[in-house]
Amino acid sequence: MKLNKGILFVLLGAAFFGFTPIFAKLGFSYGYSLGQINIVQMTISFLLLWSFTLSKRSSFKGLNKKNVLQIMMTGCFIGLTSIFYYGSMQYLPASLAIILMFQFVWIGIILEWIFSKIKPAPMTVLSIIFILVGVFFASNILNGDIQSLPFKGLVFGILSAFTYAGFIFFSGKVAVNVDPWTRSSLMVTGSTILVLILFMRDIPSVLPLEQNLLTTAIGVSLFGAVLPPLFFAVGAPLVSGGIANILTSIELPIAILSASLILSETVTPLQWLGTAIILAAIALNELDTNLFRIRKHY
Repeated sequence: MKLNKGILFVLLGAAFFGFTPIFAKLGFSYGYSLGQINIVQMTISFLLLWSFTLSKRSSFKGLNKKNVLQIMMTGCFIGLTSIFYYGSMQYLPASLAIILMFQFVWIGIILEWIFSKIKPAPMTVLSIIFILVGVFFASNILNGDIQSLPFKGLVFGILSAFTYAGFIFFSGKVAVNVDPWTRSSLMVTGSTILVLILFMRDIPSVLPLEQNLLTTAIGVSLFGAVLPPLFFAVGAPLVSGGIANILTSIELPIAILSASLILSETVTPLQWLGTAIILAAIALNELDTNLFRIRKHY
C-alpha cells in the first residue's frame, strides 16, 4: 500500500511540473517580460514555501553560516533554470523547450563523472546514446523546422538543462541532513535574490500588480516550485530512487501533451517517437542500475 501511495504522489508531483509551460506561455501572450514573470513567480514561491516551513515548525537543526550560504547558492540554480527555461519558450514551441531542458538526464551523468569520479556504466552510455537519438527525432530536425528556429532559444533551452542538472547534483551534496522544508525555503531564498538582482530594472514595472501577471505567476509558482516538492517530499521516501527517477520522467509527455492540447502546438508522430525513445532510455538506465545493485547485494 505504501508503494502505491508513493508512486501516486511522485507521479502527481511530476505531472504538476509538466503544466508550467502553459502558464509561462500565457504570461508571454499577455505581453509580460521574462523578468516580470520570474520576479513575481519567485516572490510568491518564497512566501508560500516559508509559510509552509514556519507553519509546520520545521527544524533548523544543523544549519550554520557556511551551509546556509551553500544551500542558497544551490538554490540559485533554480532561478537560473527558470530564467533559461521560460526564456527558451519566448523563442521556441513549448514542446521543444521541454525536450531541450530534459537533457539534464545525461548532463547529470556527465557531472557525476567529472566531479564525483563515478564512471558511467556501459548501459548508461547506451542510454545516453538513445536519449540523443530521441532528441534527434523529437526536435523535428528531419522536417527542417529546427533550422528556422532562433538560435537564442536553442541556447537558452540547453542552458536550462545544464542549470537543472547542476541543481540536482549539488542539492544532493549540500546539507542533506537539514530538514527538507527548511532547505527548500533557503534554496528559493537564494533563487529569489538572484532573480531580483538580474531583473532589477523590471521591479518597478511589476507594481501595481496586474491580475493577469498575478494569475500567471501563481500558476508557474504552484505547478513549478510548490506542489511538485510537496508531493515529492511525501512520495519519494516510499519508493526507490531509481523508480522515482523513472516516474518523474512522466513530466516530459505530460508537458508535450499539454502543449499540444492546450497551447495548440503541432506535435508530429516523429516527435512522439523521439519522446518515447527518451523515456525508454531513462527507464532502461534506471532499471539496469537497480538490477545491478540487487545482483551485487546477493
